[in-house]
Amino acid sequence: MKLLCLDVPQPGASPEKYQPHMQDEVRHSWQMYKGGLIRDIYFRQNRPGVAIIAEAESVEAAKKALAEFPLARAGLIGWEVIPLGPFANWEALFASTGA
Repeated sequence: MKLLCLDVPQPGASPEKYQPHMQDEVRHSWQMYKGGLIRDIYFRQNRPGVAIIAEAESVEAAKKALAEFPLARAGLIGWEVIPLGPFANWEALFASTGA
């Protein structure tokens, strides 16, 4: 299952509080990438944070894995996990208009 995972800063979180965890956070991200959970990772452009395209058996499995990030373990971030599916409306492009 493909998932969009958006970090959610928790109350009181700040870049200063993130800093002591960042090296471990990047190492952990690399391990998750090598392990196949992270397929793509992007910096968010609307605020500090990341958007991850993940691959997992279920939303629950992804949430469990994401909870192991150092920032999550420190209580500084949570995650919004959105399951994705194939875009099925391509056929509308080729539908007969009745003309």
